[in-house]
Amino acid sequence: MTKKEISELKKLFKKDGGCITRICGCYVGNEKDKITTFREAFYSLQEEDTFKYYEIFKKTLSGTPGRNLIQLEFPLGAEAEGGTQEFLLRLRNSELKDEELLEEFYNKVIQYYYCEGNYLILLIHTAYDVPGMTSDGFGMEDASEEVYSFLLCSICPVNLSKPGLSYHPDSNLFRNCSRDWLVDLPQIGFLFPAFTDRSTDLHSTLYYTKNPDEPHEEFVDSVLGAAPPIPVSSQKEMFQSLIEETLGEKREYETIMSIQENVQEKIEESKEEPEPLTLDKQDVARIFAECGVEEERLQQFESAYERIVPEGIPLVAANLLNTRKFEVKTPNITVQVKPEFTHLLETKVIDGRNCLVIAIEDKVAVNGIPLYDDYMETEEP
Repeated sequence: MTKKEISELKKLFKKDGGCITRICGCYVGNEKDKITTFREAFYSLQEEDTFKYYEIFKKTLSGTPGRNLIQLEFPLGAEAEGGTQEFLLRLRNSELKDEELLEEFYNKVIQYYYCEGNYLILLIHTAYDVPGMTSDGFGMEDASEEVYSFLLCSICPVNLSKPGLSYHPDSNLFRNCSRDWLVDLPQIGFLFPAFTDRSTDLHSTLYYTKNPDEPHEEFVDSVLGAAPPIPVSSQKEMFQSLIEETLGEKREYETIMSIQENVQEKIEESKEEPEPLTLDKQDVARIFAECGVEEERLQQFESAYERIVPEGIPLVAANLLNTRKFEVKTPNITVQVKPEFTHLLETKVIDGRNCLVIAIEDKVAVNGIPLYDDYMETEEP
């Protein structure tokens, strides 16, 4: 799914959206016990309640594609009778009116989702009359092409509010307020089926995780039946390992910085693309070659890639490095610079010692105290 497709669905969750047919929920206690369940027509809710629910639903479709939002493909076995996709399809087709299917779904989530404390499983069914699009990208409300029927699941922590004082106007005093159990924004969730090319895609689901380093693998594997996404931190570690093993003893500052800059440039060039930039084995090898890695070391890359990166899994470029800073670290000193200013750093041998040289092109401050301008212009004797 592209950013535009995700954004199109998020716009459904507003006061005049009117497309949510039913909302269901299961409140789960700390001991994995069902405290309560509910099922009702969404339009019957109080208006102030619907706004809170809309905030949760929008959050479940928020984040960075390839990082917080990951489109997962179902394996063929999941679509066979008794498979996870086949079960979700039956749940969707029931429009959440089948109590037995709902109970089975809740039981699966409770069995395979792990978190500390209480949480709420929210599930909605929505029917979206997809408008047609003109050639220049404008919607045609009176030219619907299909009705996109989907489920959106949000799993939200429920936390006890903090103790405090509240104002009581009847006595003009501040008194201790009662603590309530409050529903927080979702930790994970999913959209089924996916909305690919603005149409129903029964072969995939869009998965959301608040923390991309905690993808909840067992939930994804057992409830969705798809291959769990690789955590962002793991993708970064894989790329670092590829650089280390490929370069070997030739791990020089200039080469590593060149690889960083090359990947950064490709990310910038792809910013306007609808889907996040991914790099496969050939892409990474090409980057290494462009950055001056010798042919002999590229042969080492072949075996390293097969050993480090799972087969058939492309790496999301934005997950491979810190796009906000470039860091050079020694046991005693750490230098951080924005990626666009890495050209100000270079290595030199001075008086027989390896040195990191920082070019100064503007004013300098020491512990917040600016140096005198004439000092910066003073030439060495």
